[in-house]
Amino acid sequence: MKSKRESQSISRESDSTSTLRDYARIGAALMDLHINYEQQPEYDLQRTETGQLNWRVEKMSLSNDKTQLRYNDFLTLSGIPPQVFDYRLGNRSALEWVVDQYRVSTDARSGIVNDPNRDDAPQYIARLIGQVVTVSLETVKLVADLAVLSIDQG
Repeated sequence: MKSKRESQSISRESDSTSTLRDYARIGAALMDLHINYEQQPEYDLQRTETGQLNWRVEKMSLSNDKTQLRYNDFLTLSGIPPQVFDYRLGNRSALEWVVDQYRVSTDARSGIVNDPNRDDAPQYIARLIGQVVTVSLETVKLVADLAVLSIDQG
């Protein structure tokens, strides 16, 4: 027959193993989400089209309340959940990083033009925006699950 002390020790070990499995499961989900970001489903943003739809991006911008993204003169994406901005890459969200980086620019010294638009996949940037929203929301949920595990252990 096991003593009370042995039973408590086995119970703690079982809880620790279960917690480690939870950490591993969440870590694997985060890894898969980020490695395979281009295979994630697009978040269902509302599209407002004005005139002849054009997928070409020159420079995107977020509205002041960050619920809308002006893709170009012809397309605005709206319905961006505020939680998207809780997932940060340094000092800005992943969506803000995409808005900043996916624009046509010319290097002042060399004159080299950086153009993110893809002739072989004209909707790529619009799709990427929806996927980044999905990845951001899922990341925020998974990190919150990690925080709950940490609180339970504390």
